[in-house]
Amino acid sequence: MPMTNWILTEFCVSALSYRSELLFYKPRRSFEFISSSRSSVQAVMTKEEGKELEQQGFAPKDYTDPPPAALIDANEFKLWSLYRALIAEFIATLLFLYITIATVIGHSRTSADCGSVGVLGIAWSFGGMIFVLVYCTAGISGGHINPAVTFGLFLARKVSLPRAILYMIAQCLGAICGAGLVKAFQKSFYDRYGGGANFVHPGYTKGVGLAAEIIGTFVLVYTVFSATDPKRSARDSHVPVLAPLPIGFAVFMVHLATIPITGTGINPARSFGAAVIYGHKQSWDDHWIFWVGPFVGAALAAAYHQYILRAAAVKALGSYRSNIDV
Repeated sequence: MPMTNWILTEFCVSALSYRSELLFYKPRRSFEFISSSRSSVQAVMTKEEGKELEQQGFAPKDYTDPPPAALIDANEFKLWSLYRALIAEFIATLLFLYITIATVIGHSRTSADCGSVGVLGIAWSFGGMIFVLVYCTAGISGGHINPAVTFGLFLARKVSLPRAILYMIAQCLGAICGAGLVKAFQKSFYDRYGGGANFVHPGYTKGVGLAAEIIGTFVLVYTVFSATDPKRSARDSHVPVLAPLPIGFAVFMVHLATIPITGTGINPARSFGAAVIYGHKQSWDDHWIFWVGPFVGAALAAAYHQYILRAAAVKALGSYRSNIDV
């Protein structure tokens, strides 16, 4: 009899516990169902809105543009990230000038032999180094390594004015040091073969040289904007695009076209560093071309990408499509 009472007591306790769990469980499930239902309704509404936009001929904006950089941001000077970026730009430009000018000098030394890398090898040297250095420094400084690229990004409000100026100074100082290393290691060959300095070659006018620098820099900066566009990352996320690769390839292609004309500048720091270390009159006579041309080309590329391809002008004028990707 006592055993029977104990069994009945345990059964009642278990039943009451199960009953209480059901009482507390049902409302929670109901709440979760309501929450999920609301989420489903919102998702359906979003899809319906997207379908309506598509029917009207528009596509919903599926990417986020970074906010424009302030013209002057005093807080930047308090951040270690700014000075770290300047160091990265200095070292990257130093390495860029050292490898590329050493390749140019080596080509000039062996041009009569079959061992010369030729124009193709020089172009690969410049393009390959840009690919490597942009890949290494993109996450630190953005991987500019070129005052013209920095200028174009400044015009597009990707960097502030103080950062742009400091970047250009660091790049020019790095270029001088890189060219200086080449001269220190092989001084006689450096002076004999022109120090890798840029100038308009015989048979071409200064106007042709200027046009070549403008077009070449336009190709480079346009590629930079396209390869780093957040819209491309969102729309073509199924295509693995490594941004430094097309940028380096653009430098390679431009060098193939313009080495016979100007030796290919498209980078004022590269031309400035070589001219300072070489120091001959010829390298300074045409030097203005290698600043004016790249800066004009960068400005044209920035305007083309921002105001035509990205339709920033239409949005700025308050068009009825200002909030829709066009």
